[in-house]
This record gives sequence, C-alpha cells and structure tokens, in this order.
Amino acid sequence: MTVPFDDATVRAAMFAFLARLSAEHPEGIPSAELNTFQVAGQPLKLVVQPGIWKPATLAGALTIRTTYTAPSQLPPYADDLAEGGYVKYAYRGTDPQHSDNRALRVAMREQLPLAYFVGVAPAVYLAQFPVYVVDERPDDLSFLVAVDEAQRLIDPGLVGTLTPDRRSYLERLIRTRLHQPVFRARVLQAYETRCAMCRLRHADLLDAAHIIRDSDEGGLPVVPNGLALCKIHHAAYDRNILGVRPDLVIDVRRDILDEADGPMLRHGIQEMVGVRLTVPRQRSAHPSRDNLERRYEEFRAAG
Repeated sequence: MTVPFDDATVRAAMFAFLARLSAEHPEGIPSAELNTFQVAGQPLKLVVQPGIWKPATLAGALTIRTTYTAPSQLPPYADDLAEGGYVKYAYRGTDPQHSDNRALRVAMREQLPLAYFVGVAPAVYLAQFPVYVVDERPDDLSFLVAVDEAQRLIDPGLVGTLTPDRRSYLERLIRTRLHQPVFRARVLQAYETRCAMCRLRHADLLDAAHIIRDSDEGGLPVVPNGLALCKIHHAAYDRNILGVRPDLVIDVRRDILDEADGPMLRHGIQEMVGVRLTVPRQRSAHPSRDNLERRYEEFRAAG
C-alpha cells in the first residue's frame, strides 16, 4: 500500500487505534481486530507472520511480536531479561543484515516508537506501546527493548553502575508494564473472563491472583500459578480469609465463618465454603495441584 502520511503520523494513528482497542479488549485484542487498522482509508496490517514488521513505505520497524506460549510456559521474554529489566528481542534468524533486523536497527538509531504485541491466547495479543529499541547485542543475536520511558532514558551499558535501588526500580517497571498485564490477560483468557469462585463475568471487576505469591520462590507468572478472581475474592484469598484445597474445593477460615455481618459476608464469603472452583477447559491451564497444596498450608496456618 502507499501511505500518504509521514512516519510519525502513521505511528501516532496506530497508537490512538491501539489505545481504543486496548480499552475495548483489556484481556487481549484478537489479531483480526488489530488488522482492521487504516490510515486515510487505506488498510495497514499490524500483525503479520514475521515477528518484526516494517511496511515498505516506512523507514524503520513499526511493530514487533512475541507469539503465544502454552499456559504452563513463561512467555519467551520473561526468562531472558537483560539487567535493568530490558526485554531481549531476538534477531530474525542469525544474519544481522536480514532486512527485518536492519528495520529494527533503523528504529533504534532513529528512536522510533513501536508497538509490541505479546500473545496471550491463540491469535490474541496484548499491545504494549510505545516501546523503544535502545541497544543491540550482536553476541546474543538480539536487541534490547525498553517498555518504559525511564528505561529508555538510561544507557543500558551503564545499568551496572546504578545504585541497587535504582536498578531494582527499573526491574520493577518490567513487572508493572509487561509481566503483570500479560499474566492477567493470559489468566483471564484461560478462565474465559470469569471468576473461578463466583463466576462473575465483568472483566473490570476481575484480577489474576497468584497462587504462590510473585514475591515468593516459585511464584511464576504462568497460568497454572494463577486464578481468575473477582476483586473481593482476590482480596480474601490474598489475606487467607478464603483458601483453596488441592482438590479445588473452597474453604473459609473458621473465625470468618463464626462472624455475623451483612449480606456480602454471608453470601460472598461464608457461603463459598465447599464450592468447587470453575477451572479452564484446557487441562494444561488448570491450577497446579502442588502450588495449591503449598498455598493451602499457608491458609491453614493462618487459623
């Protein structure tokens, strides 16, 4: 296609389009929807087969993509982050001069903003934008991608000279901007946007709860370590007011069962005792029995 606008105009239009779609599809945008993007009435696909996409009329890459992985597996970026929390984005192939790799190099040199699509279900993506390519690591056949302006403004080669607090801050950014939203989207997709305890289907009122807390060893951002829960049940689970047995049956702490309060406590908490979780259709997305058992021991110890 011939795009009648300059590079900056196309990118600004894409980000406005993605902001609207992200609001409409907070748990992930179908690729078919992403590919309805138009500039001045002319279609411009955003998701194509290669992971790196540069339309012919643009100087540098416009989008990058990470494919969907199985529920029990970490997304490819999550287990290979550079110091400072930068995403390592692999070359296409091993030739640094492949046209796709050159397109990312142009985006890095010109500091062009890109969109990053992370697969959260088959043909469904979470859009992160704008992101920036900030460095190239030829020895690793990869580029470094900043997902936050604070990362972008720091030379990746100088991260090792920062104070521990500053490095920790940069690494928290990747959890806030990428890990947590992707984990939420993957879990809600697996649970069909429904609370596993009460079956509430309002996405705005749903969270992805960790079974093993993300701050604890083994608290990986994978679907079998997650539960889709409404906000009240998420809070109750985190505070060990509710527990989930390894056989997927909900338990309620004894002192809470003995309380007398309003209808929310009675219907929302106390009557959950003995209810069985609603789990994903896909067996590989079911909650990990080992993780449930470990977490249930914590619940029992709380009283």
